[in-house]
Amino acid sequence: MTGDRLALTLCVTKAREGSEEDMDALSRMFHHLKFESTMKSDPTAEQFLEELEKFQETIDDREEPVSCAFVVLMAHGEEGLLKGEDGRMVRLEDLFDVLNNKNCKALRGKPKVYIIQACRGEHRDPGEEMGGEQVAVVMKSKPQTIPTYTDSLHIFSTVEGYLSYRHDQKGSAFIQILTDVFTNKTGPITELLEEVTRRMAEMEVIQEGKPRKVNPEIQSTLRKALYLQ
Repeated sequence: MTGDRLALTLCVTKAREGSEEDMDALSRMFHHLKFESTMKSDPTAEQFLEELEKFQETIDDREEPVSCAFVVLMAHGEEGLLKGEDGRMVRLEDLFDVLNNKNCKALRGKPKVYIIQACRGEHRDPGEEMGGEQVAVVMKSKPQTIPTYTDSLHIFSTVEGYLSYRHDQKGSAFIQILTDVFTNKTGPITELLEEVTRRMAEMEVIQEGKPRKVNPEIQSTLRKALYLQ
């Protein structure tokens, strides 16, 4: 990436003990990866969208080209929704749309990475003794036009319908592991995320006195390999 790298972190700390640790870890990671990082604490539902729109305007108005944008969203949540500091909900889809190829010209065809640390439901995963392998199929094409929703990477702290966990002193294992891998490992981001998923799958969370398992979910429309180092 030869152009500028920009990052925006929006984090609700209210009733989310340990979230400051996650913000500190993200700040160190972005500094290491040479991103210009902006962090906002305790946005309301409306401010989530407002801050994303300001971020989009900053990118589009920038004189120098932007190579990549990271957006980190941390809050209580449900599937498809985040809860603002005011207790109201904002749709994730509305937040994702702000930087798509239609609405943010400066990021057209550029990687847009969303990291979402939030619950997506109430299910709890006790784990299974046997597991299968995932097979990813990559389809390549070179169209004359570009689809609206390409070059985005959505990294959720948990799979659809399940809780996300956070330690009230150490922060969330998801953010702590992700920042450690992104800071200390090299390679395409998809391989780094495989490492994050592997490490999270190996760990166990004790919640309500019972062991729980949790793993992130990655949704990608990237057309090219993305290297952070």
